[in-house]
Amino acid sequence: MSGWSETWTWIDGTWHEGNPPMMGPRSHAAWLGSSVFDGARFFEGVMPDLDLHCQRVNDSAVALGLKPTMQVGEMMELCTEGAAKFSSDKQLYIKPMYWAEGDGPGVIAGDPDSTRFCMCLFDAPMAAKGAANSITLSPFRRPTMECMPVNAKAGCLYPNNARAMLEAKGRGFDNAVVCDMLGNVAELTSANLFMAKDGEVHTPVPNGTFLNGITRQRVIALLRNAGYKVHERTLGYSDFLNADEIFSTGNYNKVVPVNRIETRDIQPGPIAAKARELYWDYSHKG
Repeated sequence: MSGWSETWTWIDGTWHEGNPPMMGPRSHAAWLGSSVFDGARFFEGVMPDLDLHCQRVNDSAVALGLKPTMQVGEMMELCTEGAAKFSSDKQLYIKPMYWAEGDGPGVIAGDPDSTRFCMCLFDAPMAAKGAANSITLSPFRRPTMECMPVNAKAGCLYPNNARAMLEAKGRGFDNAVVCDMLGNVAELTSANLFMAKDGEVHTPVPNGTFLNGITRQRVIALLRNAGYKVHERTLGYSDFLNADEIFSTGNYNKVVPVNRIETRDIQPGPIAAKARELYWDYSHKG
């Protein structure tokens, strides 16, 4: 495939430009999905909560039976090195990854001693201020711990979210609300989800079916510190259909309001705008 955005990847002690080959047909991750990653951001000269993202990729590796080989500080240093290879005006996606190279017990398990690491940074513009998304209910659902390694940010989880996204886009929406196996709202396919009603904020309580996002946790803390009541609780889709505001949080685009749910238009509101403002202020406070 051609047309990759500007990309730099560190692996085995060396930086490579572009999309370097790193796996072969015998690589365990290439055929059996034993990979984890995380996503941080560089924008406007800042990398908010980078330490938390680096720690989470190590935690994800352990959850998937891999063996982390990098310290948080080492990864952060690589991020600074890598970001310096781009022009300062770029908005970058920062992606540390671990994967199993060799086969382990029973072949389908990866060999933890074969764990490899890379740090990939690439040009990925964020949603502009003022952007908004339309959403719909997905027919697909989030798995539980009994079905999938939902306690890791694992690559094998994303085909399910991808099919939910594609199904929604096929019906003319930007994103989809995915419920858990009991039918309660879990998240969007690519972000955590919030709603506001009567001046208070509500978001699905982490119940082990979706990642309790780092940006999600940060926005909750920022809103509470600003005096808003934020409730983490069980929410049904009807709650969102009747919400005054809906917005999402995630590493890729940070805070983005919803302007339509099903056939109902929603005006992006003041709480979503405040959440974005608070996050930007927090990110630049250093």
